[in-house]
Amino acid sequence: MRVRIYKPAKSAAQSGRARTHQWVAEPEILTPRAPEPIMGWAGAEDTLGELKGRLHFATLEEALAFARHKGWETIIEPPAERRVTPRNYLDNFRIVRPQDEERAP
Repeated sequence: MRVRIYKPAKSAAQSGRARTHQWVAEPEILTPRAPEPIMGWAGAEDTLGELKGRLHFATLEEALAFARHKGWETIIEPPAERRVTPRNYLDNFRIVRPQDEERAP
């Protein structure tokens, strides 16, 4: 079984970063999801699709140790670096006219 280990990104629906400090290990689904011919529900051939829970770890080392103990193959995705662009409150009200944009270097 192959497991993807990553640090989740911040949800677009929230302003805080509460659930972004832990590492998550989730299994990769080996077969693609396809609609079932009778009911039309999406399903997969493998039983790992039934695994709803993700495993949460405090550090990357803990997640790797657990995966090695279980004999799982791991794929590690490094977290993206957070970029904060400094902004001023007055920039919200700044009006840039089209003729000023042409002159700007």
